Amino acid sequence: MIMLSGAIACSVAVSVLLKLARRFQLQVAQSVLVNYVVASALVLYLLKPPFSDAPHLLEHWPLLAALGLLLPSVFLVMAAAVDRAGIARSDAAQRLSLVLPLLAAFLLFGETADAGKLLGLGLAILALLGLIHREEAATRLGKSGLLLLPAVWAGYGVIDICFKQMAKTGARFPVILLACFLLAGCFLALWLILRKTRWHLPSLAGGVLLGLFNFGNIYAYIRAHQDMPENPALVFTAMNIGVIVLGSLSGILLFRERLTRVNLAGILLAGLAIVLLIPV
Repeated sequence: MIMLSGAIACSVAVSVLLKLARRFQLQVAQSVLVNYVVASALVLYLLKPPFSDAPHLLEHWPLLAALGLLLPSVFLVMAAAVDRAGIARSDAAQRLSLVLPLLAAFLLFGETADAGKLLGLGLAILALLGLIHREEAATRLGKSGLLLLPAVWAGYGVIDICFKQMAKTGARFPVILLACFLLAGCFLALWLILRKTRWHLPSLAGGVLLGLFNFGNIYAYIRAHQDMPENPALVFTAMNIGVIVLGSLSGILLFRERLTRVNLAGILLAGLAIVLLIPV
């Protein structure tokens, strides 16, 4: 349970750092770039990817290209959502992204949908609607900001589908993960260079901390599954609901985020939907 608790804490810590970025006037894109440098170094140190598998990377180029573009793009969308919509709603929207891989399993890969899964999908849609509900006096979302939470939901859902395909590569997973992080960093660096970015040292330093927590989330979650191989549903459920609960508490207690009753109902529905959607 230590690894699982660590994964939950690191996931929420990433959101807290993104929330603090505006306060400390950090350039989030620069921090995200350094995050991928740190994550790549930690993959090399902790996962020790077998470079003998590197020649096979070209076999997976569509997956690598998709993740290389999506990872930094969705990270920046998540940062904007945390800033505009708050940690509680953004974390819940991210965790509800599990709906898209399930829909893909039902519609594209021939998996059978039972009554519980269909009910879970319905509740997840209601939860997302509850999360994006706004009252002008209670939130800074605005018309454009209203699109951020669905974008987080859709973006992380597509990334999850890509990671599930990556997991099928078996022993090649570490080297493919490293390639994805390196590509994400290269794409983001190229974008920043084309924009003639003026580099900001505090933002680059903040990226080191962001990278530690971001990779800590991934590594601890993988280790939690390895430590409890007989209880994947427990790990899956505890991770998702734990992030929603801790994220909500962090937003309310640390940043005085104001949630409407409909938002709170959406968060509760998100937890119930996750319980119904867990793999049996």
